[in-house]
Amino acid sequence: MDNQTKTKIGKDVIESLTLGMYEDSRFIYREYIQNSADQIDLAVEQGLLGELSDGRIEIEIKPSESYISITDNATGIESSQVQAILKNIAKSTKDRSKNKGFRGIGRLGGLAYCDRLIFETSFKGEPVKSYLTWDAQKLKAIINNRATKEDAISVIDEVTEFSQEKEKEEAHYFKVSLEGVNNEALLEKESIVEYLSMVAPVPFGKGFIYKGKIHQKANELSCPFDEYSIYVNRDQIFKAYTTSIYEGEKNNKKKIDDVTDVEFFELHDKNEKLLGWGWYGISTFKKVLPKVNTAGGIRLRKGNIQIGLEDAMKKLFKENRGSRYYFGEIHAISPQLIPNARRDYFLENETCTKFEHLLKIKFDELHKLYYFASKIRNEQKKIDDLEVASKKLEEKVDKGGFTDDKERKIYQEQYEQKKGKAELAEKELAKARDRVATQPTAYAKIFAKVTENKPSKVEEVAVAIPTKTTYITDSMSALKRKDRKLVSRIFSVIDNVLPKDLSNILKEKIKEELQ
Repeated sequence: MDNQTKTKIGKDVIESLTLGMYEDSRFIYREYIQNSADQIDLAVEQGLLGELSDGRIEIEIKPSESYISITDNATGIESSQVQAILKNIAKSTKDRSKNKGFRGIGRLGGLAYCDRLIFETSFKGEPVKSYLTWDAQKLKAIINNRATKEDAISVIDEVTEFSQEKEKEEAHYFKVSLEGVNNEALLEKESIVEYLSMVAPVPFGKGFIYKGKIHQKANELSCPFDEYSIYVNRDQIFKAYTTSIYEGEKNNKKKIDDVTDVEFFELHDKNEKLLGWGWYGISTFKKVLPKVNTAGGIRLRKGNIQIGLEDAMKKLFKENRGSRYYFGEIHAISPQLIPNARRDYFLENETCTKFEHLLKIKFDELHKLYYFASKIRNEQKKIDDLEVASKKLEEKVDKGGFTDDKERKIYQEQYEQKKGKAELAEKELAKARDRVATQPTAYAKIFAKVTENKPSKVEEVAVAIPTKTTYITDSMSALKRKDRKLVSRIFSVIDNVLPKDLSNILKEKIKEELQ
């Protein structure tokens, strides 16, 4: 209709899509990296780079200068297209079924955290490099001025500036610079490296021995995932998975478990089309992985880039802590599993609903798996406890016997109690051993690891209780019988008053003096 009111888009939309887009400021690194990754893919496709490993994404963090840059050696942008691409918002030409970034809004995320956001690029064959500078301070001032009602287009034109300089014709790159960074978290190199080691599409570390097995599975499914060479202040980043599990602090940690293998799973729809696949590490699941294990949790990924944070999957487990028992990844494959604008989950659709349903089923299995591990550990511990009790009993007899009848009775009752529990545990372990023969291999691997080099039968560790009781005072032959009884009473008092170790030392000293 000719008299229809013309639609206008106000300046506040810029704040929603840029300044107010992300809760975690570190997400901007992910946005720039995924844009660089897409361009490296294109550079390989066009023959500009031989293979993905030839592409480089270099991040430079200068806290003293409040400066950050992210540079890639991919295609760059033709000078004639720089303004059209870098001034437009949410007007991307990328294929959402193929590219990692496709909405055209992520590149402006840095505006929330700096004074100036500068895009610098050069396209091979052109003797120029182009700059598009966004004045973030001016943008914030305009948006915060509620007395004016500018439209979004006029605001963008007012806060951006285009310029060019000479460049070598063979140069091809794209660089993002953030000047006057006002967010300290973005300038903490160690924190950013840790974040990117799990979020970015980087290779597994050299020490993670299961990486070959994981890549082999991906290739079997015809779903190899892309890995890029990403550096922070010239140090290359790798995924933080390890084969050891630790507790404590980073500078004071100790190993408490091992990842002994990895298991895989696939998620198919009713037409047998692959929606996604994943892997998880097998351990004895002694506890929820402590925070010192950077890679803890089952991570959701699309295009080998993490979706959300490490807790994105906890809502699908029976227990919120369930995901934190594992190292692992889920790789979403279906084109219909589309990351939302914040990239903290997928858009809601039928495929996403089915994907979640299948994951819940799988996570129920993983829930049962770590509870199985807990049961086997507990049963095995009862036999281990009997072994310890047997050694203590033997040691007690070998070193002179008991203090008195009361101590002998306590030892005997405790030993019999542990033996009874161990006998029940032996039966439970035997049943479990039979069950794992028919269950998924993960169960057998856990059972084997928990019981490895451990006694599984009571007869292997039990000892016979001496029919004739020996007492610690029996060796004091120089004392009369009534004196030995007195010493025995004194020893009993010592046992009741002092800690066990100190009590034993003191009794041994008295014994030496009186022999």
